[in-house]
Order: sequence, then C-alpha cells, then structure tokens
Amino acid sequence: MTHAARKRVLLANPRGYCAGVDRAVQTVERALALYGPPVYVRKEIVHNRHVVQTLQRRGAVFVDDNDEVPTGATVVFSAHGVAPQVHAEAATRDLKVIDATCPLVTKVHNEARRFAAAGYDILLIGHAGHEEVIGTVGEAPGNIQVVDGPDEVDGIAVRDPSRVAWLSQTTLSVDETMRTVDRLRQRFPDIASPPSDDICYATQNRQQAVKAMAGSCDVVIVVGSRNSSNSLRLCEVAREAGARGAYLVDRAGEIDPGWVDEASTVGLTAGASVPNELVEETLVWLRGRGFSEVVEVTTAVENTLFALPPELRADLRTEPRPDAAGQGGPATTGKGLVP
Repeated sequence: MTHAARKRVLLANPRGYCAGVDRAVQTVERALALYGPPVYVRKEIVHNRHVVQTLQRRGAVFVDDNDEVPTGATVVFSAHGVAPQVHAEAATRDLKVIDATCPLVTKVHNEARRFAAAGYDILLIGHAGHEEVIGTVGEAPGNIQVVDGPDEVDGIAVRDPSRVAWLSQTTLSVDETMRTVDRLRQRFPDIASPPSDDICYATQNRQQAVKAMAGSCDVVIVVGSRNSSNSLRLCEVAREAGARGAYLVDRAGEIDPGWVDEASTVGLTAGASVPNELVEETLVWLRGRGFSEVVEVTTAVENTLFALPPELRADLRTEPRPDAAGQGGPATTGKGLVP
C-alpha cells in the first residue's frame, strides 16, 4: 500500500460529551459543591472510567444499590435511568434523590408507560442487562420483552399481533437497530413505532461523523470505556464504513504504536461519555508520532441544552448569591446547562 509522506488525523465532529452526559456530570459536581462530600451515586453516573475516578477523588461514592446509602443521605441516580421500584426503595429509606436520568431516556420511559397503558406488548430493542434497558423494562415489566438484534425476532411471542409496539435503547447502532425494526415489521405488519426514533441525537450524530470519515482512514481510534455501549458501537460503525481497523481505548496511553506505524490517515472520535481532555491527550500522542495535520470532519452542529435536575435547582435557588465583594454563593452553571 502506498502512503503519502504527510500524516494526518481526521477528527470527527460531533464527538465526546453530549448534553445528557454533561448534565449528569455537572449534577454530581454541583451536588458536591452544594452539600459537601460524600455524595452517593447509584451506579456509574456515566460509562467512563476517567470521569468516575475524577468524581471519586472529589468525594463521590459510587454504589450498586440504595441499601448501600446511609439513611437520609443524598443519592444521585445515573444518566441511564432507573425503574420506578428504585425510586420507591429510596423513599422508604428517606434518601434525598437527585435524578440525573438523561431526558432522552426519560422520553423512552414515558413511551413505555403510554404503550403499556394502552395494552400493547412492547418489544424493546437493546442489550439485556444494560442499565438503561433494566430501567425501561421496570416501567412496564409485564408488557416489555427485550430483543437483542434481528436474530431474536422469530422467537418472540405476543398476546395480540395487532397490538405490538417497538422501542429501543438510546445508545445502539442506528443501522443495526433499523435492521431489527425491519425484521419486526415483517413479522408484525401492524407494529406501532414511537413518536420519534429512540436512538438519541448524540448517538446518531457521532455515528454519522464516523461514517463520513472511516472510508478515508487506515485506522480509527475511538476514545471511550469498554462498558460504554455508544463507544463500542462507534468501533463497529467505523469498520462497517470502511476503516481498515478500529480500536477502543480509555485514553492515549492504551494505544498500541503498531496500530498507526504504517498509517497515513488516522480517524479519531470519542463516545458521548468522554470529556474533551482525553481527545486532546490523544491528539498530542498522535502528534508525537508524526500526525501533525488535523482535519475536522463535521457532519452536524449540536446545540441541545438540558436543565439541571429540578431537585438540585430548587436547592441552588435557596443558596446565598454572591454580594458585591464576591463573597459566598454557589458555583456557576456548567457549560451546556440551563440553570
């Protein structure tokens, strides 16, 4: 294979933090500043090892269940959402709940309740055991079946084929999800769809940016943690779109130099739970190996903003505001947030 002497990086845009992740991380940071540590967080606030470790150093305590939180303490629910039962359990232990569920996940929960109230069997496209899927199933456990890909469609049994609806986990591959939907429509011609596709805007945008550049790349590097569904999907999308190789790393130190030694063009993107500092760190690593030219590949402009959880906003409003001398008061609102 012939390589140009010039080495370059194609940098996907959009990449990294989405509005829902920014909101969730800022929620924990603002809670720590307002209430002081420890602030308990049920499950990982977002699926990124660096973010979780950073918040731990600031005083966040991550737990698996509410019963690990002291009675009366503050607990933040993660961006992935929880089942109603989790809220009920928190109430019995007098926990102060701050719900950082991504509003786009909340939308899917609302759709699940609406379809269930109308007597539909709901086919939830997603990965069984994923925290988001567990939370959505909990909204209507008697009505929801999880469908993990088109190969599972033939084994589905429903009560009434004319009253079936589909929903999906928000972080899946758009193409794979639609293959499952197409198969469901063949099996159940009357299947109802959600008002809009459940795959979130950030997932779609990041996948589209990767598709636009992957065919021009020898290698695509995706920055993200291995328990991040949307980061894993970016690797899959890159390979399907023509990249000769695609690798997922938590940060630059995990890159094998052998992946890029023979490359002239390296694609770089990051999952929706990844802070920009890890992307910048990776660019520095690539620059040190001769990839000095960076070309941004932009396929969408994101301007979505989400408000902080109402429980937190209520307490922030009661905090003293800074006086003329700048004394006291809460921290300023984080980027991408509406106070």
